[in-house]
Amino acid sequence: MSTSRPIQPLFAPPDACVELPGSKSITNRALLLAALCNYRVTITHALDSEDTQVMRDSLSRLGFSTEQPQNDTFVIQGEGGRIPATGAELWVANAGTAARFLTALVALGKGTYRIDGTPRMRQRPIQPLLDALNRLGAEAVSELGTGCPPVTVWANGLHGGEVSVRGDISSQFLSALMMVAPCAEHTVTIQVEGVLVSAPFVQMTLSMMQQFGVEAKWEEDYCRIVVPAPQQYHIVDGTTYHVESDATAASYFFAAAAITGGRVCVRGVTRNSLQGDIRFVDILEQMGCAVRWLPDAVEVTGTGMLRGVDVNMSDISDTFITLAVVAPFAHSPTRIRGVEHARYQESNRVSVVAAELRKLGIDVEEHIDGLTIYPGTPQSGVVQTYNDHRIAMAFALIGLRVPGIVIADPECVQKTFPNFFEKLQELEG
Repeated sequence: MSTSRPIQPLFAPPDACVELPGSKSITNRALLLAALCNYRVTITHALDSEDTQVMRDSLSRLGFSTEQPQNDTFVIQGEGGRIPATGAELWVANAGTAARFLTALVALGKGTYRIDGTPRMRQRPIQPLLDALNRLGAEAVSELGTGCPPVTVWANGLHGGEVSVRGDISSQFLSALMMVAPCAEHTVTIQVEGVLVSAPFVQMTLSMMQQFGVEAKWEEDYCRIVVPAPQQYHIVDGTTYHVESDATAASYFFAAAAITGGRVCVRGVTRNSLQGDIRFVDILEQMGCAVRWLPDAVEVTGTGMLRGVDVNMSDISDTFITLAVVAPFAHSPTRIRGVEHARYQESNRVSVVAAELRKLGIDVEEHIDGLTIYPGTPQSGVVQTYNDHRIAMAFALIGLRVPGIVIADPECVQKTFPNFFEKLQELEG
């Protein structure tokens, strides 16, 4: 049983440089794309966490040869678009990327595959992806009729054709379809219905597909993606793929600088990152922080004077919780918009953030699409994490300045950042 973790306030503002693990989003995409190559692929600086181990273990259950010679290195024997196993039971825990990506991947196989996860995963939508796969030639159903896992896929490869998919729930539906589309028999055209949330993750997928040697492109003013097929995946510059440091994880360290008035430099992330979440530093700059873009790092310095902002975070919603814990330390209110889809993630993040900030004495208004957070001095208290890694990591930052902050169930950070609390201690100097 997990224990609680008290957070010790810093004795002085930090002046530190940190190196962070590889991106979870890039690692899980790289694992899938490596499996679709037709040779052995080495993935370096990969994230070794619960979410990526779920993905790697599932590939093993599907018959792919996988190795982990070092903690941050995965080796996958690609099978050229073929799924070796004709059936498998896949456990995805509460990993949204794994659930959506693997559901699409097994549709390339020939057999029966089942995907299931935690009780929370059984509440996370997947029906739009199932509908699209069915139109492309699979037979995929939500077993309980809820539109959520568990899912069974009866697969015989994908024919190709035209499909539409909702963009307002999760960009992972679109990314999953895009990555398997080159292995279909004919070109796949995907029409995006409605507003696309987390669009930078779709651009990440497109960029990585290009790095792995296949063609895909936006059309009709970014409302449709066309993926010619069949194509063969191959890494353009060899057999090794290097994963960038995690920009979402970096947001916590940039926010630490903002909250404490210190300087924090994160190596391995740059302005040209594949990850849209690097734009979180632009919001901190709007709030009054000083930002320096270095050739191989980003540096944020808190100035001691934060002003509230009004921002739409639809494109970088994984960082809205980070902004929410910075907001009380500003001298004017902060309005966060565009994150309604975050209600369907590891927890109902909009309601959970509001509830936990109120417990710490902060005035918060909850809206359908986000929050308004008012300035205040957080009080001590125990933060419930709802088994959501991002709640644990973000709220720990308040404890760098406020005595008496305790994080319940800190082990939930194993999902994406197992050594988060050890890294946070590096700010002590």
